[in-house]
Amino acid sequence: MFFDRASQEGDKPFLSAKIDGEWRSTSWTEAARKVAALAKSFKKMGLKPGDRVMLVSENRPEWCIADLGIMAAGCITVPTYTTNTPGDHQHILDNSGAHAVIVSDSKLAKNLLPSVISSSDANIIIGISDLRIGQSGDFELYDWDKIVQGTDEDVAEMTEQAAAITRDETACIIYTSGTGGKPRGVMQPHRAILHNVKGPTEVIETDFGWDDEVFLSFLPLSHAYEHSAGQFFPIGLGAQIFYSEGLEKLASNIEEVRPTIMVVVPRLFEVLRARLIKTVEKQGKMPNYLLGKALAIGEREAEGQSRKRDKLMDMFLNKTLRPKVQQRFGGRIKAMVSGGAPLNPDIGVFFQSLGLTMLQGYGQTESGPIIACNRPRTGLKMDTVGPPMIDTEVKIAEDGEILVRGELVMKGYWRNQDETDKVIKDGWLHTGDIGLIDEAGRIAITDRKKDLIVNDKGDNVAPQKVEGILTLQPEILQAMIIGDKRPYMVGLVVPDPEWALEWSREQGMAYDFVKLQANPAFRKAMREAVDRVNKSLSVVEKVRRFEFADEPFAIDNEELTPSMKIRRHVIRERYQDRLNSLYKK
Repeated sequence: MFFDRASQEGDKPFLSAKIDGEWRSTSWTEAARKVAALAKSFKKMGLKPGDRVMLVSENRPEWCIADLGIMAAGCITVPTYTTNTPGDHQHILDNSGAHAVIVSDSKLAKNLLPSVISSSDANIIIGISDLRIGQSGDFELYDWDKIVQGTDEDVAEMTEQAAAITRDETACIIYTSGTGGKPRGVMQPHRAILHNVKGPTEVIETDFGWDDEVFLSFLPLSHAYEHSAGQFFPIGLGAQIFYSEGLEKLASNIEEVRPTIMVVVPRLFEVLRARLIKTVEKQGKMPNYLLGKALAIGEREAEGQSRKRDKLMDMFLNKTLRPKVQQRFGGRIKAMVSGGAPLNPDIGVFFQSLGLTMLQGYGQTESGPIIACNRPRTGLKMDTVGPPMIDTEVKIAEDGEILVRGELVMKGYWRNQDETDKVIKDGWLHTGDIGLIDEAGRIAITDRKKDLIVNDKGDNVAPQKVEGILTLQPEILQAMIIGDKRPYMVGLVVPDPEWALEWSREQGMAYDFVKLQANPAFRKAMREAVDRVNKSLSVVEKVRRFEFADEPFAIDNEELTPSMKIRRHVIRERYQDRLNSLYKK
């Protein structure tokens, strides 16, 4: 697919990154030469089809070229998060049996090298940037620039060899984020990735129209969602991919790049929503009035209660507020696609109200990952994830679990047949998600089968729903609730630092995140936020008591996965005594 696209697109820009303050592009032709040269270099190094190659790098053009080069050689990519600890790297190296490692720079190599040195299989290291290694070991070191110098003849040779690779061969082993323990390696065959290109392409063609698409890559490419939807999907479209400079520069990157499609996780939408509200609040009465009107109209539309008298105001908003909001996103966004975790419907309604098309996707690493996606053609109902992708079978089991069948299903877990047999039965992938299919064929996810809380009376509570509503409050940054086999729900909350800072100023106090949490007035303010949420919850869902976390949940303290999902078992273990004490008061 890539070599075909490269021959069609030629000298058009393909991969773009900011270097020394300027966006610089690699053309399709240049990328194809590098991919072919890299694939040939792997063979010269002694790598054989089926060998695993670990890839440790931030998002950049070389990531894509490395991934394609590994696959073109018939090898298997093992993408790895840059935030991994040495222990994480050791587990993945040992489990995958990788023979080679591609690492972007010395900083990442420092965390990785002890694992490589102790690994019996990895004996090749390729440094994308200049590596300064102060350690010795039984491995060969290669310089990136020297092994990616290719010609058109190399492209022709490797295109012919790549054509012999079958759809069922393993393309990559992606290690799941591990919300419940050690990550498992998901074997994604080429068919699963191609299926994940075909489905979204059909959505773009039929619902939006296919043109010169531009993607801004932000999520880690080592995550299945960005790997398929943010890399191979745009390759299939012949789109240009820009690589973001990071979260702190994301807003300016969006305005510069002006993407047509963005692939994002819900947490980022929550941050963008909060920033937009604060920006509008500072602009005076009229912008705030218009924002209120836009949200009210959007909420009525979402509930199927549109009013004829809203049309005039809707037209006025299309001329005033919405163009300004759209301009902050570059002005030509066709769709923002949320995935990786459940999206709170209120977030979706918020952005739809402001004229930005929001699609919620659904899937998991084991399905390549995309199973379903909202689309305008079937109605954008924000409490659903839309209908299944083309050529994807979905059914609901007797216990409510969502089952999936098709080319998107993984081959299994690497070197773990027992776990494979638990989730793939008679060709059906058992997702572990509970849901239903509505009259329009749209899937609604109610919760994770494993995450469901069952209280002491046997009532089921979906924690993600409650936590999602809690974090919509301006006072609360993050939350986690528990209540399994207990009489009621209790929660652990992280106050929003910006809100807490503002609250301290209003009280004439010095801001201290830790001391503030012991302040009775501050605790009362947080209690009021929780009580607001409780008004919208059923009796069994209400959060009766709460405590504060010592610090925000983060990737660094291992309380968040790299895809921004909370690691419940880690947080429960750390705060076990504090949470248990809430049942003793």
